[in-house]
Amino acid sequence: MAKLIVISAEGRQEVDLVARNSLGRHPNNTIQILDRIVSKEHCLILQEGSEFILKDLGSLNGTYVNAERVQGQKTLRDGDEITLGGTRLIFLDQTSVSGMLRRVTIAPGMMESHIRTKIAAQLEQTFMPEKLITDPDVLRRDYEKLRAVYELQRAIGLELDLDKLLTKILDRAFEMLPADRGVVLLLDDKGELKPRAVKTRRGKPDENIVLSTSIINEVLREKAAVLSSDASVDSRFHGAHSIIMQGIRSSMAVPILNKGDLLGIMLLDSQIAANAFTDKDLQLFTSIASQTGVFLHNSALAKKIESEALTREKFQRLLSPVLAEQVVNGKLEVKKGGQKMQATVLFADIRGFTSMSESRDAQDVVDMLNEYFELMVEIIFKHEGTLDKFIGDEIMVLYGAPLAHPDAALRAVRTAMEMQLALEEFNRTTIAEGNDPIRIGIGINFGEVVAGYMGSSRTMEYTAIGDTVNTASRLCSIARAGEVIVSEPTYLKVRDHFDAEILPPAKLKGKKDPLKIYRITAVRRQWGDEMTKPGS
Repeated sequence: MAKLIVISAEGRQEVDLVARNSLGRHPNNTIQILDRIVSKEHCLILQEGSEFILKDLGSLNGTYVNAERVQGQKTLRDGDEITLGGTRLIFLDQTSVSGMLRRVTIAPGMMESHIRTKIAAQLEQTFMPEKLITDPDVLRRDYEKLRAVYELQRAIGLELDLDKLLTKILDRAFEMLPADRGVVLLLDDKGELKPRAVKTRRGKPDENIVLSTSIINEVLREKAAVLSSDASVDSRFHGAHSIIMQGIRSSMAVPILNKGDLLGIMLLDSQIAANAFTDKDLQLFTSIASQTGVFLHNSALAKKIESEALTREKFQRLLSPVLAEQVVNGKLEVKKGGQKMQATVLFADIRGFTSMSESRDAQDVVDMLNEYFELMVEIIFKHEGTLDKFIGDEIMVLYGAPLAHPDAALRAVRTAMEMQLALEEFNRTTIAEGNDPIRIGIGINFGEVVAGYMGSSRTMEYTAIGDTVNTASRLCSIARAGEVIVSEPTYLKVRDHFDAEILPPAKLKGKKDPLKIYRITAVRRQWGDEMTKPGS
């Protein structure tokens, strides 16, 4: 299957290609590229037979393949790098490899194999100190181990793509050993062996490769390397018809290990020569497999680090650093789709923002907003609120989602009071600089919400919906500058910690009956902090 690796400021993602793929900035494209330099409809990638053709659609800034601008159209090759504006795309064509993998079969033998000799795989590459070596054969074996490691590292470099990594390892194994065919089998999440890379010396794309369970089971059971000098007559594989059927004269199978854990199996065979592989070859092949285990571990670790970095970056935008780290470490699960839960919703909105924007330079307004948001978000995260979104100059915050807090309402109201107090100090500097002060109104409501990942398949965000959210927004709209207005369900949860003034019932849009509301006036000192009321 062919696919694109899209690398942009948003991170890295893999996209499987279909017969017709449109790329551009507009959301109606098959692959949307959120890059202002990219045209709305920039280019096409079309499948024609077994090939994929890239066609530029007259884009203003051009489409580049391997740093060369495409004039009209270009046939893509595996590994081609496509550049659209500031976005890189890597084209991977795994059609031929996938087709070969589908023709790899693990067939059972007629009876259990009995292997009398085998080489136990070493968990780590070990080398004797120079002063203890007296046998030249030991020195030669150590040299072969080092050679295998050196040759592999030189060929592979920093390759982390698993399919390319395994292909390069087989290529290097074929250079070192007289093999006709090679297969790499890896254990999947269910503990089943699956072919991940195949190579044939004659490159027959339609060749059907049947692997013997007689050999594979022995390697799995004993974690040992197996060498068959002449499989067609070897008594150890008597009855293994899958070997005889293909005329294999020599074969080797070695376990891929990392710190004692079995990751998979590598197999090489020769269909031409009897005794094609020697004990020395098996030692070398074992060293290759040992190094492969290290490469696989490093590849998995690099992908995990990359995934954690992207996850951390994403969640640090809406969760406090403490909660974001819990999500990355798997201690806190943020589920996709909606989930009903009890939460407290806070809305904060700047009063007179429109008139303020009209009287100030646009860049000054942006700078002011960024400074204001920075201050507010610091307070929100201090009380472990979830930053839902910025809506212009308005902030929406959740408490109790995704992490349930029994004191969610208390955290929300305390945040609101700290926000108002922090603005007093913020405004002193603002006024001293000759600018108008920022005043905000805050509305808070407690109740049931539906929270989770929502949106399209392209863009999803964590948010909450429901009447509780709508009511909190309405309360914010009636709160005057400097006020914190809460609903009755919220007040009942925090009344022991705050002084409040009951206001006339409010007739809110969408509500049949007037709603009881309260204005929070002060924080009681017995709560154990120094906060009082805003402006005191």
